[in-house]
Amino acid sequence: MTSSHSADTPAAPVRRVTVITGSAQGIGRRTAELCAERGDAVALLDLQASPVPAGADALVLTGDLSDETVVLSHTAAILERWGRVDALVNNAGISFITPAELTTAAGFRRVLDVNLTAPFLLSRELGKAMLERGQGSIVNVASVAGLLGISDRAAYNASKHGLIGLTRTLAAEWGGRNVRVNAVCPGWVKTEMDVHDMGSGAYTDADIEGRVPMGRFASPDDIARAILYLSDSAASPFVNGITLSVDGGWASDGSWDSLRLGKR
Repeated sequence: MTSSHSADTPAAPVRRVTVITGSAQGIGRRTAELCAERGDAVALLDLQASPVPAGADALVLTGDLSDETVVLSHTAAILERWGRVDALVNNAGISFITPAELTTAAGFRRVLDVNLTAPFLLSRELGKAMLERGQGSIVNVASVAGLLGISDRAAYNASKHGLIGLTRTLAAEWGGRNVRVNAVCPGWVKTEMDVHDMGSGAYTDADIEGRVPMGRFASPDDIARAILYLSDSAASPFVNGITLSVDGGWASDGSWDSLRLGKR
């Protein structure tokens, strides 16, 4: 269920302890790299073992984060290692592309478990440690699909809308105790998940590039840098309860295709 790996602990004091889920690839992996570059100690959580950024003070933990016993075990390991948590990035998620009328109850529940229940459990447990210290930041990686309806993604859209609702509720509940909770809403990002989804024939590069005003996919780095901003209490000390769209303008553009493309 759980495995760990530690790089050599640096002599200098740890600047910040950041917990990142879905850290084995894509947005989570790039976030971990940038956190390590700025001097954070990082706890890397995923189903599979995550690569450790060069020189990082790191703890690698594996297991299903929708399982409450796994979350409790991981929380204990993180607090035993560093005694505190400064930031939590709830990035792990799965997609599920199928028409609503063909979506099974089991498939729907699994998406909600991974994309919504797991972030709640981690926020609850690690949030307790933040509340005790009177300081912390939680960043939930939602989606443009949490702001808009997108066909054939009933489970995914519902989970991301729910994650935004959770973000706002925790921001209201914990902000007065100096624990900030915000969400990042990426558009389409070139990651391993995108490769898998595109392989199903659900969409093409041209579909996405034609829809985004900036005319390209996001990169993991685009999203990771927004996450770092929100997770840093020095950079965003009074930012709480927001949904930061990092979508190249997707959610802002109501143009039809010929009008949008005609402006490039």
